[in-house]
Amino acid sequence: MPSPSPLMLDLGNGRQIAIELKLSATARRLSMRVDGLRDRVVVVHPPGISRRVALGFVQEKRAWVQTRLAALPPRIPFAAGAEIPLLGQPHRICPAPEARRGVWAEDGVLWVSGQPEHLPRRVRDYLIRRAEDEISPRAHQLALRLGRRLNRVSFRDVRSRWGSCNSHGDMTFSWRLVLAPEPVLSYVVAHEVAHLVELNHSPRFWALVADLAGDYAADERWLKDHGSRLHRYG
Repeated sequence: MPSPSPLMLDLGNGRQIAIELKLSATARRLSMRVDGLRDRVVVVHPPGISRRVALGFVQEKRAWVQTRLAALPPRIPFAAGAEIPLLGQPHRICPAPEARRGVWAEDGVLWVSGQPEHLPRRVRDYLIRRAEDEISPRAHQLALRLGRRLNRVSFRDVRSRWGSCNSHGDMTFSWRLVLAPEPVLSYVVAHEVAHLVELNHSPRFWALVADLAGDYAADERWLKDHGSRLHRYG
């Protein structure tokens, strides 16, 4: 049996956006949000609400959806001429097809050697390596300060959180943190290392974060205000 066609909302002028319906046993009413990471409208509905009613709800809110989409930062591809941040500093991507140096940053330029068709992958791989180079040493040094053992550090394109730490001392970070300003990256590392001692968000945990990171309020605020923009690159 063929899978159903994806639900789409017609925005006019030939533009459409996907609609995702999510059933929630605890929802009391219809609610809707624009998922800027996946460019879609997510509609949460309680049991007993038909698909037709849910779609009608979206249609009624079309102007709201258009406003939210217009407020999203543009997507910036990893492409020649694009400008991306590296530790918060703007760098323009420039091909260097004849070079044999891989990818390197120099004076606000991110040089990329090799064939043009490999440029997006090479930039992404470089950013992942830079994230590891910036984050892993910080995490190990802070863990040493606490007298705790840090096990494995891994990097993924995590969408729901910037980092995580489990009871075994394994940590996972979003490699996109390397796009953020250096103090923000350092704050996230300190946050996760503090979980080696406190696997919670108690007052003791936040006191430990402050001891490791100093005054982190501005860094936490930066992530709330600008963090979603980091997912628009590449």
